[in-house]
Amino acid sequence: MDILGPLYIFILAAFVGYNVIHKVPPLLHTPLMSATNAISAISVVGAIIVAGMDHNTGGSPVVAIIMSVIAVAAATTNVVGGFLITDRMLKMFKKEKKETPAASEGGK
Repeated sequence: MDILGPLYIFILAAFVGYNVIHKVPPLLHTPLMSATNAISAISVVGAIIVAGMDHNTGGSPVVAIIMSVIAVAAATTNVVGGFLITDRMLKMFKKEKKETPAASEGGK
Protein backbone atom coordinates (compact mmCIF):
# COMPACT_ATOMS: atom_id res chain seq x y z
CA MET A 1 0.00 0.00 0.00
CA ASP A 2 1.50 3.29 -1.10
CA ILE A 3 0.93 5.72 1.77
CA LEU A 4 3.32 8.46 0.64
CA GLY A 5 0.94 9.93 -2.00
CA PRO A 6 -2.06 10.45 0.32
CA LEU A 7 0.23 11.59 3.15
CA TYR A 8 1.86 14.16 0.86
CA ILE A 9 -1.57 15.46 -0.22
CA PHE A 10 -2.73 15.67 3.41
CA ILE A 11 0.34 17.63 4.51
CA LEU A 12 0.07 19.96 1.52
CA ALA A 13 -3.66 20.53 2.12
CA ALA A 14 -3.06 21.25 5.81
CA PHE A 15 -0.30 23.75 4.98
CA VAL A 16 -2.35 25.53 2.30
CA GLY A 17 -5.49 25.53 4.49
CA TYR A 18 -3.62 27.04 7.43
CA ASN A 19 -2.10 29.78 5.29
CA VAL A 20 -5.43 30.63 3.66
CA ILE A 21 -7.31 30.83 6.98
CA HIS A 22 -4.48 32.68 8.72
CA LYS A 23 -4.53 35.49 6.15
CA VAL A 24 -8.32 36.11 6.30
CA PRO A 25 -9.15 39.55 7.73
CA PRO A 26 -11.31 39.53 10.89
CA LEU A 27 -14.27 41.10 9.06
CA LEU A 28 -14.50 38.07 6.76
CA HIS A 29 -14.54 35.40 9.47
CA THR A 30 -18.35 35.29 9.69
CA PRO A 31 -18.92 34.73 5.94
CA LEU A 32 -16.12 32.16 5.95
CA MET A 33 -17.75 30.34 8.86
CA SER A 34 -21.06 30.30 6.99
CA ALA A 35 -19.37 28.73 3.97
CA THR A 36 -17.80 26.02 6.10
CA ASN A 37 -21.22 25.33 7.63
CA ALA A 38 -22.54 24.65 4.14
CA ILE A 39 -19.68 22.24 3.47
CA SER A 40 -20.36 20.51 6.80
CA ALA A 41 -24.02 20.14 5.85
CA ILE A 42 -22.90 18.24 2.75
CA SER A 43 -20.92 15.97 5.07
CA VAL A 44 -24.10 15.28 7.08
CA VAL A 45 -25.94 14.24 3.91
CA GLY A 46 -23.07 11.95 2.89
CA ALA A 47 -22.92 10.40 6.37
CA ILE A 48 -26.68 9.76 6.33
CA ILE A 49 -26.38 8.08 2.92
CA VAL A 50 -23.57 5.84 4.17
CA ALA A 51 -25.53 5.02 7.34
CA GLY A 52 -28.50 3.91 5.23
CA MET A 53 -26.51 1.70 2.84
CA ASP A 54 -26.63 -2.08 2.78
CA HIS A 55 -23.57 -3.14 4.81
CA ASN A 56 -23.89 -6.90 4.19
CA THR A 57 -21.39 -6.95 1.31
CA GLY A 58 -18.52 -8.25 3.41
CA GLY A 59 -16.57 -7.59 6.54
CA SER A 60 -18.38 -6.64 9.72
CA PRO A 61 -21.67 -4.80 9.11
CA VAL A 62 -21.92 -3.85 12.79
CA VAL A 63 -18.67 -1.88 12.67
CA ALA A 64 -19.77 -0.11 9.47
CA ILE A 65 -23.10 0.85 11.01
CA ILE A 66 -21.48 2.11 14.23
CA MET A 67 -18.90 4.16 12.28
CA SER A 68 -21.58 5.67 10.04
CA VAL A 69 -23.72 6.66 13.05
CA ILE A 70 -20.66 8.27 14.63
CA ALA A 71 -20.04 10.13 11.35
CA VAL A 72 -23.63 11.45 11.34
CA ALA A 73 -23.31 12.59 14.97
CA ALA A 74 -19.93 14.27 14.42
CA ALA A 75 -21.02 16.07 11.24
CA THR A 76 -24.27 17.24 12.87
CA THR A 77 -22.37 18.52 15.91
CA ASN A 78 -20.05 20.42 13.57
CA VAL A 79 -22.96 22.08 11.75
CA VAL A 80 -24.83 23.04 14.94
CA GLY A 81 -21.68 24.38 16.59
CA GLY A 82 -20.82 26.38 13.48
CA PHE A 83 -24.24 28.00 13.38
CA LEU A 84 -24.05 28.85 17.10
CA ILE A 85 -20.65 30.47 16.64
CA THR A 86 -21.85 32.37 13.55
CA ASP A 87 -24.91 33.62 15.44
CA ARG A 88 -22.74 34.77 18.33
CA MET A 89 -20.35 36.59 15.99
CA LEU A 90 -23.23 38.34 14.22
CA LYS A 91 -24.65 39.50 17.57
CA MET A 92 -21.32 41.19 18.29
CA PHE A 93 -21.81 43.48 15.29
CA LYS A 94 -25.40 44.51 16.10
CA LYS A 95 -25.85 47.90 17.70
CA GLU A 96 -27.92 48.02 20.83
CA LYS A 97 -30.99 50.25 20.74
CA LYS A 98 -30.74 53.15 23.15
CA GLU A 99 -33.83 53.93 25.19
CA THR A 100 -35.14 57.44 24.89
CA PRO A 101 -36.06 59.22 28.15
CA ALA A 102 -39.74 59.34 27.12
CA ALA A 103 -39.86 55.59 26.57
CA SER A 104 -38.27 54.82 29.94
CA GLU A 105 -40.83 56.99 31.83
CA GLY A 106 -43.75 54.98 30.52
CA GLY A 107 -44.60 57.34 27.67
CA LYS A 108 -45.51 60.40 29.84
